[in-house]
Amino acid sequence: MFIGAQVSLYPMTSDFVDVILSGLDALTPYRQDLRIETDDMSTLMVGAPEPLLDAIRDLFAATARRPEHVTMHVTLSRGCPGEPDDPSCHCEALVRAQDLGLDARKALALEAVAAAPVTGVEIDLQFSLYVLGQDGHMDEIYGCIDFVKGSGTYLMSKNFCTRLRGDAGAVFETLRQAFLRFGPAEGHVTIDMTASANSPSKR
Repeated sequence: MFIGAQVSLYPMTSDFVDVILSGLDALTPYRQDLRIETDDMSTLMVGAPEPLLDAIRDLFAATARRPEHVTMHVTLSRGCPGEPDDPSCHCEALVRAQDLGLDARKALALEAVAAAPVTGVEIDLQFSLYVLGQDGHMDEIYGCIDFVKGSGTYLMSKNFCTRLRGDAGAVFETLRQAFLRFGPAEGHVTIDMTASANSPSKR
């Protein structure tokens, strides 16, 4: 299994270099568990989804604690057949998911969101889940939507995506559970996601 993300930060300020570099400092605790590579377009993170989503959450939360409007775009992928297996990406939740039905997976996802840490940072996020190469993929997507609507972070459904709002801890845990619990455990699943904080259009 190969699990990873391409992450790009977009601060809406002329001081964007300092905002991005200081935000990347939040990744320091995760460098022993993840492969992290930054270039002029994005930051690649490869590893198990527990530290992976924590790192993405902390990167955005650290940046969102500043006053400037900031957005972040993330492409998450697991099980891509074009990537080699990576032992660092092993995930017990995916292993166990092979024996669980959709209702059981939704229940576990809701428990995880309820136990999410509180960061004190309010964010907005929209995402789309793609279950690739599987018949009946819409059952998994509808199951995910049903979970999200009960998660406490659901804001609205939009064309092609679902909108979340709330504390960064609960919102990113909702995203992690959508990524882990829906779609085949050994299949190719991706998420396209955009997060926003401190938008002046909300004031």
